[in-house]
Amino acid sequence: MKKLKRFFLLSLGLSLLAAVPVVAQAPDINIDVNSFFQPTGFSQSINLLISLAGISLVPFFLVSTTCFLRIVIVLSMTRMALATQQSPPNTVMISLAMFLTIFIMTPTWNEINVNAVDPYRAGSISQMEAFEIGSQSFKKFMLKFTREKDLLLFLEFSKIPYTENYDDIPIYVLIPSYIISELRTAFQIGFLLFVPFLVIDLIISNILLSLGMFMLSPAMISLPFKILLFVLTDGWNLIIRGLLVSMQR
Repeated sequence: MKKLKRFFLLSLGLSLLAAVPVVAQAPDINIDVNSFFQPTGFSQSINLLISLAGISLVPFFLVSTTCFLRIVIVLSMTRMALATQQSPPNTVMISLAMFLTIFIMTPTWNEINVNAVDPYRAGSISQMEAFEIGSQSFKKFMLKFTREKDLLLFLEFSKIPYTENYDDIPIYVLIPSYIISELRTAFQIGFLLFVPFLVIDLIISNILLSLGMFMLSPAMISLPFKILLFVLTDGWNLIIRGLLVSMQR
């Protein structure tokens, strides 16, 4: 242990000695403090830091402000209704949900790119204006699928008076309203998916009881019939079609 400490201290000392000539030859570094307080925008270094910090928030916004939430829940409930355990695996379900989200959200992202990103790159609008314009496009998408009851719930607890102009609703109120609305819609679709497979389970259970096969698991016998029904009805095509139709308003 002592040898390890000595080796660490020796390595640290050699590193500091090697860095001295580099620091001595470095040009003068001028830090413009006033650039942090410019009203027109941040400096390039601050923009880089904000961009790197924003990357970590991308998964949260992908789940909470897009159709990804509804799609992944419906696909998970489909697997639960089939009782196929881990087939399809989680990576396949997440990949399918992600690409469906990209397919559905592309018009909204193109609108943000045209109205907010391109003008900001051209220098015709500021960062704050670009953010406000881009958030309006997301708010317009989320409002299509947010129930008024859920929106009123968060407006009530945020002490914000109700307004018919939905553009005035803060995005921190709209996002949780959209999430619980999507959860309700996804569970409604999941209930409809469970019904035909539940009927198969009941039929198989009654047949096994009538034959006196009490020790045989009904789930083991019903699984091939569920898969057969799902394949014959082209289940994946029907589910994806239903999800695409449900996201068009």
